[in-house]
Amino acid sequence: MKKLVLGIAILFIVQVGFSQVKNFIDQPYLETSAKVDTMVTPDKIYLSIDINEGDSKNRVSVGELENRMARLLKNLKIDIKKQLTLSDLSSNFKNYFLKHKNILKHKNYQLVVFDAVTAGKVIAGLEGVGISNVNLLKTEYSKIEELNLELKGKAVAKAKVQAEALLKPLNQKLGAAIFVADGYSNTNYYSGVRAEVMAAPRRTKAFEPINIDFEKIKIESSVSVKFKIE
Repeated sequence: MKKLVLGIAILFIVQVGFSQVKNFIDQPYLETSAKVDTMVTPDKIYLSIDINEGDSKNRVSVGELENRMARLLKNLKIDIKKQLTLSDLSSNFKNYFLKHKNILKHKNYQLVVFDAVTAGKVIAGLEGVGISNVNLLKTEYSKIEELNLELKGKAVAKAKVQAEALLKPLNQKLGAAIFVADGYSNTNYYSGVRAEVMAAPRRTKAFEPINIDFEKIKIESSVSVKFKIE
């Protein structure tokens, strides 16, 4: 008896489901999709700074190079505690034990700055104090989530305009939206391959910031909307 009741209940649910789908499909509707995009300037620029004793002719110690870097960054009004992180620390102990050479140390830092001008000053300044191994890691836009929501709203509005234009020659009226599907969001961040950005050879103690233009980030969003035809 219980199995019979359960079977009837399942059958009822399935029938209701089919009825709802059928009602949705049977009513006249128009489906359209829309995509919008925009370009933004990256406001987070990540640099990799490699400090290696073996890079300098006089083998300046890592500690001394770090102090030079710290002084430079502070002079550029960069918050070291928030913007600079240590990525890697290693020493060439193998050569030391096998060949009895001096230990050559190196450290790798990651620095984030918020505009291209500051990035140029950092690269030129580091080269000026003996640190020229600087790489561009990636660029980002900090307000990407808010911008994606804004673009999706514009895509929905564009879909409505398109639907109205399609119905105008038919002398039919566009009704309410009966289905909205979120499409995709695409962002062409610069990331992946570490592109080396080298400063010009040092000529004097003073330095000029390098003129760097980072490619703008393209952000795309799309939606698909079904409108009822009245």
